[in-house]
Amino acid sequence: MTASGYGIDLPSYYDYYETPVKFVPTPDGGLTAWRLDRETGGWQPANDIVDEILFAIGGDIYVRSAERFVQRTEEERARYLKGEGPIFALYETVKAIEDVAIAERRAYTPEEAALVRGIRRRTFVMFEEQLRAAGDPGADPTIAAL
Repeated sequence: MTASGYGIDLPSYYDYYETPVKFVPTPDGGLTAWRLDRETGGWQPANDIVDEILFAIGGDIYVRSAERFVQRTEEERARYLKGEGPIFALYETVKAIEDVAIAERRAYTPEEAALVRGIRRRTFVMFEEQLRAAGDPGADPTIAAL
């Protein structure tokens, strides 16, 4: 879907100064922007940065695929959020894999990389489903399936 007036395909995904941002279509043919809230893991309205992102007025702005957006969102959630339950247990699993690779001064093995990507896709869906159930209008667990 292309947002009228913007000439971009939606949904679209970005890193904006190291924060995941997504643009999604609105029923009237426009777009709404959502920025990850590092304090809650939910989504904050971000329409105020649309032009800056689209016209790359600022510096640290990158277009991301849906897969990379999911991975970045979960990297940020795991880094900034603390809690208990299955999502946080999976975050700890990824951290353990990261810690071993760092201690051994190496990149992930192909198996570790695949495991981390899979866990992050899973936690993304779990987190987004919880957000949606709590009424967060920016939540969309289907992104991980794109």
